[in-house]
Amino acid sequence: MPDAADSELGEGAMVARKRRKGLYILPNLVTLAALFAGFYSIVMAMNGRFDMAAIGVFCAMVLDSLDGRVARMTNTQSAFGEQMDSLSDMVSFGAAPALISYEWALRGLGRWGWIAAFVYCACAALRLARFNVNTGVVDKRYFQGLPSPAAAAILAGFILLMTELGVKGPEVAWPMFGLALYAGLTMVTNLPFYSFKDVGMKKSVPFAVIVLVALGIAAISIDPSSVLFGVFVAYAMSGYVVYVWRKAKGMQTSVISTSTDEPDERGLH
Repeated sequence: MPDAADSELGEGAMVARKRRKGLYILPNLVTLAALFAGFYSIVMAMNGRFDMAAIGVFCAMVLDSLDGRVARMTNTQSAFGEQMDSLSDMVSFGAAPALISYEWALRGLGRWGWIAAFVYCACAALRLARFNVNTGVVDKRYFQGLPSPAAAAILAGFILLMTELGVKGPEVAWPMFGLALYAGLTMVTNLPFYSFKDVGMKKSVPFAVIVLVALGIAAISIDPSSVLFGVFVAYAMSGYVVYVWRKAKGMQTSVISTSTDEPDERGLH
């Protein structure tokens, strides 16, 4: 007959199995906060508060960049968390920017307006689905196509900039149309966008780097909307520049199978 020690071990194993079936609250709480920010953006757009809607998208970006890092720091990664993160990204960086852009400017273009919004939303979904199946074969130094948070930042940044300048959405409907198509289609390209994943936060850097960081923070604080929009537009064009440069040098332009390391792209799809 089993003794008391065996019984205690069996109970301990059962408790461990039950714990493993649970959900980690901290990283999923951050993901839910990012999802709320995306939902908040949609609600604000419905109420005509497009400046707050754009800010909500940027808040979702910050929170989305934290959930994966929180999970790794606390050793609470899970398959559920990864799927939850992708679904949250689809709302915050797919549906929300498309709907905000449509309500703000594209509605006046009729069918062309909702087609542009749908193309952006569909490309965001395709981008996220491709990431989920290509996780193990993409060079971790680069993203395959424009990341969806950066694409959302282009649309939200343009709305925020125009709103601060006093420009109404219908006045820039066609520029918004072009931006939506550009951001959406660039997400589903195979262009290499630098991921900054190989930048070590724990490594020492030259003093000049700290000075540049301080100058960047100062520039953003002077005119946040203009600087942020310019930064994300420059980043959205960088993939084309890298592609042309690699092509001219005879280097491999695809980011598929150029590294055997698993890409660390969670939190920025």
